[in-house]
Amino acid sequence: MATNSQQKNVVALVGAGGIGIAIARRVAQGKHLVVTSRTQEKADRIANDLVKDGFEATGVACDLGNREDILAVIEHCQQYGPITNVICAGGVSPSQAPIAEILRVDLYGSSVLLEEFGKVIAPGGSGVVVSSQSGHRLPALSLEENWALAMTPTEELLGLDFLSEEAIGTTLRAYQYAKRCNVLRVQAQACEWDKRGARVFSISPGIIMTPLAFDELNGPRGEGYRKMLDLMPAKRAGTVDEMGALVAFLMGPEATFITGTDILCDGGCTAAYWYGDLQYLQENWSKS
Repeated sequence: MATNSQQKNVVALVGAGGIGIAIARRVAQGKHLVVTSRTQEKADRIANDLVKDGFEATGVACDLGNREDILAVIEHCQQYGPITNVICAGGVSPSQAPIAEILRVDLYGSSVLLEEFGKVIAPGGSGVVVSSQSGHRLPALSLEENWALAMTPTEELLGLDFLSEEAIGTTLRAYQYAKRCNVLRVQAQACEWDKRGARVFSISPGIIMTPLAFDELNGPRGEGYRKMLDLMPAKRAGTVDEMGALVAFLMGPEATFITGTDILCDGGCTAAYWYGDLQYLQENWSKS
């Protein structure tokens, strides 16, 4: 454990994919960065690469869908100093995992992270959950369903009737529910984080060129993704650097009025889905 004279502010990056690392590179200068991945070997490799680039970093293995792993990450962080920034960027995609795993990691795991880090975040600190534009394609839920996703105790979330595998039906639908839940849990948890003088928000990226997006572009829905890029207003995929710059602003001193909200950053893809050239995608939603 670091002595008081050695302690630094700590940034926790849970899920060291392309977007998460881009964010960490923007906000972790002069701080201790704790990087997590599913295996210790990969976490150490990523941390070592960051150390070579001038960051102070250590790696920890973490399964986002496991509460004990999240608590272990928090304990590791606290060895180095107060936790001032949390980046939840872990998750699996519809092409990578079955329904149950998507709900366990993306929905339950992110909710546990918000809850547990919200108990220890330093005053003036901030956190971000990397959600997805997919959550904005889910049709409006009832007030009761919104409340359930936002407020149900975390250990009861996966037992909600409308989150059963039979009710969900497909991996894409599971992913959409998980990402809608991310946004709603952020709203609810903002009230809890505020009790410690901290802020929390989410971002909902569109198609950003990462390994996860690469899997989607080359998976069973790849043709549809490429067509989306052609028809959306921006006419291109986004970059991880753009996401890093956005979150650096949100976590910075000029954005202290922002908390409990979601920033949709998708090059206009959702706008085109509901009102533009991508409306055709709504026709197949019930089959997705």
